[in-house]
Amino acid sequence: MNQKPTSTARPTAQNAADHAPAAVHGAGDARADGAPGAPVVSCRGLRKTFGDGPVAVDVLTGVDFDVAPGDRIAIVGASGSGKSTLLHLLGGLDQPSGGSVRWLGNEVSGLAEGERGRLRNALLGFVYQFHHLLPEFSALENVAMPLRIRRVPVAQAMQAAREILASVGLAARAEHLPGQLSGGERQRVALARALVTRPRCVLADEPTGNLDRATARQMFELIDELNRVLGIAFVIVTHDMELAAHASRVLAMRDGELVEQC
Repeated sequence: MNQKPTSTARPTAQNAADHAPAAVHGAGDARADGAPGAPVVSCRGLRKTFGDGPVAVDVLTGVDFDVAPGDRIAIVGASGSGKSTLLHLLGGLDQPSGGSVRWLGNEVSGLAEGERGRLRNALLGFVYQFHHLLPEFSALENVAMPLRIRRVPVAQAMQAAREILASVGLAARAEHLPGQLSGGERQRVALARALVTRPRCVLADEPTGNLDRATARQMFELIDELNRVLGIAFVIVTHDMELAAHASRVLAMRDGELVEQC
């Protein structure tokens, strides 16, 4: 049901800057500051194999990858090539078969589960092809949820959520339930939810996959603006080469490796 028109003007870089929320602290770990000059996210020799023995499938065969502060990177490739698998490993949502993932220089596998969760919540945001909004909660409540999980006081969490909703052009839709929003609006709410904690990097897996072409283009333009204004790095998995052209770097997943596109 993506045909429903949006009721708000497309946000601009200026109103993103005007309404960008102040950083909300609470990671509870000095590791969130990172080693000086360290990439936000990096991996070395990253491998992932599914299955064992003769049915084993090597999806990633030794990926080296760095995400610097403020990067805007698109990863393209055929379905099943390992793009989403790479994103899950970079986000600490799955365990690699070999190699390492680091967040701001911290080896992820060396962190206890609770510590890893706290650092992930402080450093990373996630956007998926499906918005995964909770249908019984308003846009405002959905966006505030990551802050409430971090035990940020209600008033502070709601204020930060209102400000980031304004930055994506949805101030007037804050009290609406997901079912009352268009497809493009729901995905912008999901983007706002990923940004509300002011992460260093957002990992986005086909964020425009369920949107029509015009709405998808608006979504990528919004990501461009937020990247420039807020300085948050984005790593975006997409099938769409036209939309990938918005990125500052385009990498292709081929035969389990990342290849820089010309």
